[in-house]
Amino acid sequence: MGAFKAYDIRGVYNVDFNKDTVYKIGYFLPKLLKSKEVLVGRDVRTSSDEIFEALSRGIMESGADVWDIGLATTPMVYFSTVHFKANASVQITASHNPAEYNGLKISRTSAVPVGSDSGLKELEAMVLHDKIVPSQKKGKMLKKEARSAYISFLKAFTPDTSDLNLSIDFSHGMANLIVKDLLGKNHHYLYDHLDGTFPAHEPNPLEIENTYDLRDAVIANKSDIGIIYDGDADRVMFLDENGRFLQPDYITSLLGIYYLEKEKGRVLVDIRTSRSTVEYLKSLGAEVHVWKVGHAFAKNKLRELGAIFGGELAGHYYFRDFFNCDSGILASLLVLQAVKTLKAEGQTIGSFIDSIVRWANSGEVNFTLNEKNEAMTALYERYVKNDSPTLVMDFDGYRVEFKDWWFNVRKSNTEPYLRLVVEAATQALLDDKLADLSAIITRFS
Repeated sequence: MGAFKAYDIRGVYNVDFNKDTVYKIGYFLPKLLKSKEVLVGRDVRTSSDEIFEALSRGIMESGADVWDIGLATTPMVYFSTVHFKANASVQITASHNPAEYNGLKISRTSAVPVGSDSGLKELEAMVLHDKIVPSQKKGKMLKKEARSAYISFLKAFTPDTSDLNLSIDFSHGMANLIVKDLLGKNHHYLYDHLDGTFPAHEPNPLEIENTYDLRDAVIANKSDIGIIYDGDADRVMFLDENGRFLQPDYITSLLGIYYLEKEKGRVLVDIRTSRSTVEYLKSLGAEVHVWKVGHAFAKNKLRELGAIFGGELAGHYYFRDFFNCDSGILASLLVLQAVKTLKAEGQTIGSFIDSIVRWANSGEVNFTLNEKNEAMTALYERYVKNDSPTLVMDFDGYRVEFKDWWFNVRKSNTEPYLRLVVEAATQALLDDKLADLSAIITRFS
């Protein structure tokens, strides 16, 4: 079933999955997670209400209760799972995907994610093969008010921003529910009303073209920083004072300013993360661990390591302070704390990033291929078997390191791409290696 991915259920609604699929997911979910209740939130996508109805009907016909928190950011669902002591929860969302997509992010007790290796494969098998026998005693629908408690939680991390000039793009998404209550109404806000058709731009701030309006606002308003959230507010990206897009893995360094001055400990990064970020975090006393891409993998690894925080190239940031979960809004609050610190020292966020970047970086380059496995094998043959790398990581695609350059190649877990990141000591070396790697990959297109 195409909608069951590595760490959530997601696809084009009524193409990859439909309300009948959702009903079955709802019916079998309480059994999978051994729960008598399922807490449910949803984003503002046009299909979310229909999905909520089908999911709730399935849950209640299994005999379990639905705890409905209404419209919510995805991190608000994680918070509510812990706050209300729910044994299972679902956020209805497709996160950053276009409006025609939707999906389900599932968590168990303590907001522990349910991914392909922790329950989604079993759930898919139930949906495909198991028989549905509606319970004689149906569950109930119960409303839960979660927003006020979540805002109170976030206020503990909210700095005084009266001395900062901020431009913030809500992407017509769920950040609208929360951010103004934290930062006030005096900053410059873009697309600050909910609209599940996302008329201004797709709710994916990792695509640079979706940040152009924010760039113009930062420049026009002479802002200290630009902030843009994705559709469900579990991710956040930043622009510097000149409207320059800041590579998200560099932002993990800023979180180090907030945390590592107070406590030395472990920090989690994904397999694509720049050496510039790793070197800076180590200079602050961090023990840096590298792991797989994706929220279900990252949360579990953060918990396993007892790490303080973590960050990904895709703009997910994870916090021990937040049940080992990701939150775009919490990340933005901590980045603003760091920006205040830098400003007091006479630095801008742009000058700080420039000061730590030591390596030329390609960013993530995507290839649409028919033969992804064959391309990866060809790269492995060339750079591992027939060369002398200093390190090979093979747990998410693979990362092959040499003294003065490295690359990561991996298959996307959510989109039909082979993804490549390359980094080198000089721009000239980066250009050469990127050209060589691309030439091998495109042979399989």
